[in-house]
Amino acid sequence: MPPRMIVAMLVALSLLTACAQKSWKDYNDAGLEAHEQGRYAEAEELYLAALEKAEKFGDENAALSLILNNLAGLYHTQGKYAEAEPLFQRSLAIEEKALGSEHPNVAGVLNNLAALYDTQGKYAEAELLFQRSLAIREKALGPEHPDVAMCLNNLAYLYVNQGRYEEAEPLYQRALAIGEKALGPEHPYVAGSLKNLATLYTNQGKYAEAEPHHQRALAISEQTLGPEHPDVATSINNLADFYSAQGKYAEAEPLYQRALVIYEKALGPEHPYVATSINNLALLYRAQGKYAEAEPLNQRALVIYEKALGPEHPDVATSLENYAVLLRKTDRNAEAEKLEERARAIRAIAR
Repeated sequence: MPPRMIVAMLVALSLLTACAQKSWKDYNDAGLEAHEQGRYAEAEELYLAALEKAEKFGDENAALSLILNNLAGLYHTQGKYAEAEPLFQRSLAIEEKALGSEHPNVAGVLNNLAALYDTQGKYAEAELLFQRSLAIREKALGPEHPDVAMCLNNLAYLYVNQGRYEEAEPLYQRALAIGEKALGPEHPYVAGSLKNLATLYTNQGKYAEAEPHHQRALAISEQTLGPEHPDVATSINNLADFYSAQGKYAEAEPLYQRALVIYEKALGPEHPYVATSINNLALLYRAQGKYAEAEPLNQRALVIYEKALGPEHPDVATSLENYAVLLRKTDRNAEAEKLEERARAIRAIAR
């Protein structure tokens, strides 16, 4: 699960209709639920219905900005980057005109647009927007507000994606300190910050520093959310990654399996998070030369990604590439080349 924290712009709005017909808010709320559960086609229909109703209030109303932001976030999730960008930009323009350029709502949309650019590898554009979002929130909310910590986490994540680990670490550490002070040491947000810092240390090979952060994040998530919450599965998956990176496959395997069970139960068997969990388990088996165990997992992950995200999503390309590696390991080079060719075609799509 990506550590990125996308802002769901839940603003206080009073545009509910008095009639029995569904309002924009009814459609938007249902869209949020469908989005969270991985029912993306349904979420899109609901958001578009909400958008149609909100447009009737004029071109610059708060409801319209909210729905544009949420629909853009959905397109971001689906890898429809070209569709997402103008929606984020339109939402940003509405917020800036209505509230001024230094309002926290503006910072929220800036954050989401920056996250989109980060995903696309447009790091220079993303950095400027993350920094602007951070500056707005520090000025408007104070330097120790949880929303400031969120901005710090996202900017740090951008640096991690570029291999700028030394710049990322103090940002993650500051975000963690803010979260602990503002929300308490056992808050789920603190667990998220711990996961980010632990993953950074794992990437750097600082295993002694990473492990206690992983363990603490898992303990907080289990205590505050319950043992079968998807965020618990994420912590378990990260701990499994930590062991796998060190070649401790026996320790990693039951953790990957437990994470998969939680995701399937909480989100359903066809959610993209389930596919990611399956993919991780397949990689573990491949690393051990257990190709017969890995292959059906590669196949299942690919099917889920294609169904949930569409055949041209970047995660589908990654799944194809992973499966192709396995095929080459088992001397099926012709089959592997077909998958690699398809993955290259997906990567080449302008987004």
